[in-house]
Amino acid sequence: MPAPLVELTRLPDPQFIMVGEGLRIATYSWGELDDPVVVVVHGFASSTKDNWVATGWVRDLLRAGYRVIGLDQRGHGASDKPHDPNDYDLRQLAGDVETVLDTYLVDDAVYVGYSLGARVGWEVVQDIAPRIPRAVLGGVPDGIPLARLDIDQVRAYVEDGTPVTDRVTQNYIALTERVPGNDLRALLAIARGMRESKTVDPDPAHAPQQPVLFATGSEDAIIAGSRALAAATPQGRFLEIPGRHHFNAPGSRVFRERAIAFLQEGSR
Repeated sequence: MPAPLVELTRLPDPQFIMVGEGLRIATYSWGELDDPVVVVVHGFASSTKDNWVATGWVRDLLRAGYRVIGLDQRGHGASDKPHDPNDYDLRQLAGDVETVLDTYLVDDAVYVGYSLGARVGWEVVQDIAPRIPRAVLGGVPDGIPLARLDIDQVRAYVEDGTPVTDRVTQNYIALTERVPGNDLRALLAIARGMRESKTVDPDPAHAPQQPVLFATGSEDAIIAGSRALAAATPQGRFLEIPGRHHFNAPGSRVFRERAIAFLQEGSR
């Protein structure tokens, strides 16, 4: 007798994959090997468990007939957490996703990313376009990732315990500290790496050509930029997630349902 779905959607033990200069990336897999694959990539200061399991995404994707592969991005979850900003270039983060697909012997997969995972996804869906026929990019910034984070205040907080006064930065700190295992020094390195990355702003003139659903909360400060990226994408659509801001949009049932329906259009 098959295990109940609630059992299947618990976080399994991670399978580690080596990327870059010997970094370990934690990956997770659910579903049947023959089912179509969706790769899910979480946001800053989050993890596969926090972004996709706890919010019901893995459960609903399995119900929809997908095999789900998740990864904790470097610096997050059970993955290695280097403190060098040079380990967090966007090109490296996008390359990690490709390495995960290669290691799992997945020829093609639909992509679902949120926030930092969506910004990485903007690169992935173009770098390996033939392998990513359709994507959902939630809460994707149209500029430098984590641009609203006050890096100097985070550094002072990490090094000296100096109170953070910037409200947006306070939200990021709170988000970081609520997830067990997060390393503030690693997350500071991620923010710095994003600022110093050679690939920073999504270029609307070079938008993905495949169908992409952009989804952003109605109360998210980046909604105008996300909408602009959708308009620049030839097969782009935009979903305004009602009543949600940047930090709670992944838990929206509307977001999940509309995203899965969009993904399923590709198999009709």
